[in-house]
Amino acid sequence: MLTKKQKDLLLFIHSRVQETGVSPSFDEMKDALELKSKSGIHRLITALEERGFIRRLAHRARALEILKLPEGMQSSANEVASAQAKSNVVSLADAALKSSSEASSDPSSMTVPVMGRIAAGVPISAIQDHNNDLVVSPDMLGNGNHYALEVHGDSMIDEGILDGDTVLIKETSTARNGDIVVAFIIEEEEATLKKIYKSGNEIELVAANPAYEPRKFTSDKVQVQGQLIGLVRKYH
Repeated sequence: MLTKKQKDLLLFIHSRVQETGVSPSFDEMKDALELKSKSGIHRLITALEERGFIRRLAHRARALEILKLPEGMQSSANEVASAQAKSNVVSLADAALKSSSEASSDPSSMTVPVMGRIAAGVPISAIQDHNNDLVVSPDMLGNGNHYALEVHGDSMIDEGILDGDTVLIKETSTARNGDIVVAFIIEEEEATLKKIYKSGNEIELVAANPAYEPRKFTSDKVQVQGQLIGLVRKYH
């Protein structure tokens, strides 16, 4: 059983890692929980660690890993992550699609390689060449490596992801329940954008459209290749 402060801190750390890929600093945690000193944060982190909710990663500054969320908090955490992804939507007036040579000449912006469509038949990891880069504002990206994919289909429309959108993906091989990920289905050689839910040795990929049934696999049949962090939409 966690105290309210412990729950608040756990959700804050979770949401910040989802947003930026980096744990918040102790000062940020102190301010978020409106505590007077960082010693209170140390005690809360120790309590969360002892109860198995977080883990400190050795030899890395500001490195906390969320191991689990208490019952009833997963939906709140998913709502935070979903809201952050939806707020990271820009039009092509604010982001530009350019050739790789053009993009490299713009030092004031960040470039993300557009790796093609996320569709059946082509695993994302096998696409080595790209002709275009997406030029975006640096504040759309956190730490880590990123790539972009053109969305084909309507399976994620209830999450605001439409056919023809370009999604921004952070490279990662891990995910938490409710994350929207690029999942590579090994036997079918298919990459798909879906919500992921894990239970024991089973992975369920869930669309955000009632017209599509969830698909279940054993964990050795699916590889996570990235997590959604935002999208770019072309308005006609």
